[in-house]
Parts: sequence; C-alpha cells; structure tokens
Amino acid sequence: MADLKLLEKLCIARGISGNEDEVRDIILGEIKSYADSIEISPLGNIIAFKKGKNRPKTKLMLNAHMDEVGLIVTHITEDGLLKFTEVGGIDRRVLCGKPVTVGSKIEGVIGAKPIHLLKDEEKENSVPVKDLYIDIGAVDKEEASKYVSPGDSVTFDSIFDTSYGMIKSRALDDRAGCAVLINMIKSDLKYDMTFVFAVQEEIGLRGSKTAAFAVEPKAAIVVESTTAADVANVKKENQVCKLGSGAAVSFMDRRTIYDKKYYSMAFEAAKQINVKCQPKLAVAGGNDAGAIHISRSGVRTIAVSLPCRYLHSAVGMISQEDFASVNKLVLKLAEMISGEEQND
Repeated sequence: MADLKLLEKLCIARGISGNEDEVRDIILGEIKSYADSIEISPLGNIIAFKKGKNRPKTKLMLNAHMDEVGLIVTHITEDGLLKFTEVGGIDRRVLCGKPVTVGSKIEGVIGAKPIHLLKDEEKENSVPVKDLYIDIGAVDKEEASKYVSPGDSVTFDSIFDTSYGMIKSRALDDRAGCAVLINMIKSDLKYDMTFVFAVQEEIGLRGSKTAAFAVEPKAAIVVESTTAADVANVKKENQVCKLGSGAAVSFMDRRTIYDKKYYSMAFEAAKQINVKCQPKLAVAGGNDAGAIHISRSGVRTIAVSLPCRYLHSAVGMISQEDFASVNKLVLKLAEMISGEEQND
C-alpha cells in the first residue's frame, strides 16, 4: 500500500492558491536527496529532474498541483468579523458553520444569520458568500486587526482519517497527486523524467502554463483528483467515476481533448500491471492539462486522476486501493510514454 504518512503530511499543510510555501517546503524536503536537479520558478513551481537508467525517446513532464481551494480575507467589519471571498471553485453549500484557520494559527468559524431568523424561502437555499463572515471571537475591528489583515489566507480545518479502507481529508485535490510524484522521484526510474509541482491551478492553471514553456516537454501526464459522484440519489450514468474502481482516465473535459493513443495506453498499462482503471464518464471541469497541451507547438497530454467524493469542500474522500493503484499506473504509463518514439 502507498505511503499514507506522506499523504497525511501533505494534506495537513496549508496552501491555497498563491500561498503554497508550506506545501512547497515539505515537497522540497522529501525530494532533495533523490532529484538530480531542482529549480523554483518565479511563480513558485517546483521543477525537478530525475535521471533514469536510460535516456527517453520522448521527453515527458509529470505534473501535479500544490495549491488547494480556500478563502481570503477581504475586509474586517467594525464588529470584528472577517468578510472573505473564495479562492478557487468552492462548493458554497458547505461553507456555513465550518471551522477554519486564518493564516497559520488564528481559528474561527464561518457564520451567518441564525436559522431561526431566516425566512422560509431563505432556508431552502445556500447562503450567498456576501452574507457570510468568519468569526474569530474578536470584540471589534481594533482587536481583530491585531491578528488578521486583508489578504490573509483561510483554509478549512478537517480530519485525516483512514478508516474502512478510505482516506478522508481536505486538500486531497491535489496533494494526492503530489504524493504520487514524490514516490516516483524516490524510486529507480527506467527513463529520465521531469516533475512539476505547480502553483495556482485552482484559479486558472497558471503555474503549469509557465512550467510547460520552461520544461518544453513532448508529452505530459497530469496526476489529479477528480469528482466522483457515486453517492446517494445520483443515477449510475451520472456518477462520473467510482471509488474502488481504480484510476479515472479522461478522454475529454472542458479544457482538453486528451491524446487518444495515450488514453488507450493508460488502460493497456493498467492491464499489464493488473490494477483497476476506469474512464471518467463526463465532459466537465478541467485541470492543468488545459494549459499544458496548448503550450508552444502543442504537448501530447493525458490525465490520470484519483476519484474523490466531495471535491472542493472541507473534506474529500478517496479510496486507499485507488491511491495505491494510481501510484503504480502512473509509473508504468510514464515508462511506456518515455520509451515511445515521438512522431513530430
């Protein structure tokens, strides 16, 4: 089974888009003794190169993003409450009542008008972000301003639990992908490979857009977490992908039509190493592939994702079996792509 201690360390770290420093430091500490070269880009990407036993026929870049969705403080009211806006595409339905941390240590709770004061029609809808606030217990603006400033990042507080063969935590999108890449860097590789731990995916794929220009790959594998809707009241044809059925491989989303040969190759790789693999049965969303595959003259790109319930909320859920399978599948697929002659 894959290293869950590493995943826990990554998920506990706090790092919304544009503030990935804590996550980056953990990753650097994990890979510094294994990578042959490491570069930090001006935006904050980690670009790590690891020599393999052979030179590749196709230059491959593996990509996972460090940032998570969260909130950012925009204003402090006279009553000492913190107004905020979203960083990334958060499920707004889950915000009210959630415990959060402002910066690295100021604890608070997301509040709203009490339920007994709501009108009937208000009870049926999620509370708009403009009507929410973070309460840190300050008595007024002066006291709150001693500890918090506009621009401070806000992250959810959550568990890291591994009961029943699952993993429940915040930031599985995409710390799970980061863990997969770290595990590869620590292994003996068959071919030279370049690894990118990207910033600012959740607000527009920004880190990966610049990384693709810096690395100049011919091919790319994006390792992500993606929406699994295998929950109550969702028809089977709308469940997208399922926990326990292996890696989810995309043929298309709202940003990318994936390389058809690499798509087929992913399932062949899974068959060769005897791990589960499933198609992602929806054309929705997007990931760093959207920026990578159209960089320069184009990059052949595939996305291999972990099915994750409750994505972009305070707590997501993945399968331990899927996590182990994705680790094995990405390594095998990377070897197959690297060893294939590229037709320009």
